[in-house]
Amino acid sequence: MNEAAGRPPVEIGLNAAIVAIRGRSPCILAIGDGDATRDALPFGPFDPYHHRTFETSLQASVEAQTALKLGYIEQLYTFGDRGRQKLPDEAGTHMVSVGYLALTRTDAEASRRLEDAGAHWRDWYAYLPWEDWRQGRPAVIDQIILPALAAWVADPSREDPAGPLTARRRRLRLAFGLDDFPWDEERVLERYELLYEAGLAEEAVNDGWAQPGQPSPGVAMRHDHRRIVATAMARLRAKIKYRPVIFELMAPEFTLTELQATVEAISGRHLHKQNFRRLVEGAELVEPTGATTSATGGRPAALFRFRRRILEERPAPGLKVGAR
Repeated sequence: MNEAAGRPPVEIGLNAAIVAIRGRSPCILAIGDGDATRDALPFGPFDPYHHRTFETSLQASVEAQTALKLGYIEQLYTFGDRGRQKLPDEAGTHMVSVGYLALTRTDAEASRRLEDAGAHWRDWYAYLPWEDWRQGRPAVIDQIILPALAAWVADPSREDPAGPLTARRRRLRLAFGLDDFPWDEERVLERYELLYEAGLAEEAVNDGWAQPGQPSPGVAMRHDHRRIVATAMARLRAKIKYRPVIFELMAPEFTLTELQATVEAISGRHLHKQNFRRLVEGAELVEPTGATTSATGGRPAALFRFRRRILEERPAPGLKVGAR
């Protein structure tokens, strides 16, 4: 007897969390995916008969769906949890998705092409609003999230072999920087997974994990795509500290103010202007072009560009913004 008989077929899909900076906001490219009520990430099945690698297959799918050509791209994680792809016409097929982070630049013409293709840019903090600390501690943390998570931690009806005050409380303190623990901007995925397990993410209700009626901060996405976005945000926040990937989001020439705004947008934190400039100078990542711009409306600002020689001089060039 065939051991595979009766088992659902498995299909490999490819998802892309595509990030761009628009108006100093970090944005994720989203598509309707046939459901106007929820955003989805660009997605396509891996077809080994037409594409040799996952990356070339993903690039072809994204270009077909959005008319966008990808620049920097790296694999994030494989998402294969049972129940992650609930569709009426799924017909028993289990979808395993390989998630990718991609960075790109955008302009008005590219945005028009995206709209024609049924895609749009959305601020990634719309999905994860508790991650944006640029204007200080987000009110949603103290008004909604922490009270609900405190109740979840203390709920005796939830089974937890380690006990609610050891396992869940420890995770809460680490994820949200309580007591003596600082807020760590890289723990994005841990925070989202806590909200999901506590039923504070709308996706948990859709998956049958939680009952309706709980507060649900942030915009929900189809399937587990918000988890992929959280993974991408965490990866990029860590990556900019030891690789010059931030320049994949910058124009070829930029001011230091624009560079600081982009780093702040990705890290979700405000940076002191003089400290940031000393950090940039010490990292030797940029060089002046000799030109200036008056686009800021004030005094002409010096224009800089990425100093590509740094890639040959240093093994891990990045902007090591410190902990909060």
